[in-house]
Amino acid sequence: MSSSDPPPLYAPQEPIFPRRVSGFYRSLKWWIMGVTLGIYYLTPWIRWDRGPSLPDQAVLVDLANRRFYFFWIEIWPHEFYFVAGLLIMAGLGLFLFTSALGRVWCGYTCPQTVWTDLFILVERWIEGDRNARVRLWEADWTARKWRLRLTKWTVWLLIAVATGGAWVFYFTDAPTLLRDLLTFQAHPVAYTTIAIMTGTTFLFGGFMREQVCIYMCPWPRIQGAMMDDHTLTVGYRDWRGEPRGKKHENTAGDCIDCMACVNVCPMGIDIRDGQQLECITCALCIDACDDVMEKIGKPRGLIDYLALSDEPLERAGQPPRPAWHHIFRFRTVLYTALWSLIGVGLVFALFVRADIELTVEPVRNPTFITLSDGSVRNVYNVRLRNKLGEPREFRMSLASDDILRIDVEGADTNVVAVDPDSTTLTRVYVTARPQDPASTEDRTDLRLWVEDVGSAERAYRDTVFNGRAG
Repeated sequence: MSSSDPPPLYAPQEPIFPRRVSGFYRSLKWWIMGVTLGIYYLTPWIRWDRGPSLPDQAVLVDLANRRFYFFWIEIWPHEFYFVAGLLIMAGLGLFLFTSALGRVWCGYTCPQTVWTDLFILVERWIEGDRNARVRLWEADWTARKWRLRLTKWTVWLLIAVATGGAWVFYFTDAPTLLRDLLTFQAHPVAYTTIAIMTGTTFLFGGFMREQVCIYMCPWPRIQGAMMDDHTLTVGYRDWRGEPRGKKHENTAGDCIDCMACVNVCPMGIDIRDGQQLECITCALCIDACDDVMEKIGKPRGLIDYLALSDEPLERAGQPPRPAWHHIFRFRTVLYTALWSLIGVGLVFALFVRADIELTVEPVRNPTFITLSDGSVRNVYNVRLRNKLGEPREFRMSLASDDILRIDVEGADTNVVAVDPDSTTLTRVYVTARPQDPASTEDRTDLRLWVEDVGSAERAYRDTVFNGRAG
């Protein structure tokens, strides 16, 4: 390739063998991994009693019945704005944390990071730490190498199968599906989904790893718009560490070029080269560098969470600004305010929504019917929704029954029974007598009332009555 040719868009993958490291951030990542994986694998098995007619799985995306259950909350299809609001909150939260602390999502809680960490842990248990894995990588394919690799791949595959299995449990009753899966009676869609999730987890976490973050994920390229010189992110204090040299050299900086920060990096980069697209700010290089600094008697923090705006102060020998100064600024306060506003709005909407919902749709073909005695009848399709876990009876009436008469198809008493957590469509007839003004006027406002026979709770919808003048 000549010097005038553009650089390649894709670089061949170089094997990376992160070294074991201990410290605050490594412990924090272990805890986050345990909590997030525990939530993911165990949540489908949590039970929640909603009554005899409703599913008892605490978190369930019931596609067949078009419901989303989250403990005591039930979301219906027409309430999709709750899901949209949560997605907006997730996006704003990502903007907020990136503006304040860089790519903390990528470094700590991203599924790709969590499962890659888990796969590297398995790899280290079976094949050894960095040096042992490098030697195994370079060694010929002997029986020992085959045994170690097959053992590692088998454990990876078991983790991947558990991952795919846990995913499908969110969409149907987990114990029932597990029994059907083991007896080969589950729907082919379940097996197909598990196979796809297993394959992607196995490949992404075991083999592609950093390539997913660099080439497949769009967030590294978006994060630049979310960060500024006040963002606290993992960085190297070159004004303190340079020039690099041995510990006994008086003219050298604090960095002894031990490569510890590079050897622990799961992305295989050198943080001392400055901010890079590949860096996921997992902070393992901080733990590695702090360990070395303690051993050679130097202050910790050569690599640390820092803001570029503090560089002039530190070069001048002054302490950096406190962390809150960088975190609480206009951009982050704005994101927090928007995030909180949407959250409060969703909570308010959740608690004020009615247990009775109805829609009234006039039948337009024809708009009215003239009966043999001269009366005028309009027909309406009324959809009643019962959100509770018990059957309910609803009595239908008008705001002015003395003028117009209402009849419910198939119900002598205008009472409609609705099953638990379901919707019923019924046909309603409203009739105006020949002498009533509504029979001759073009349009008459009409209010249809629905009353819960048991609790006396009421709801209404406004519509119109069409007369002969129309």
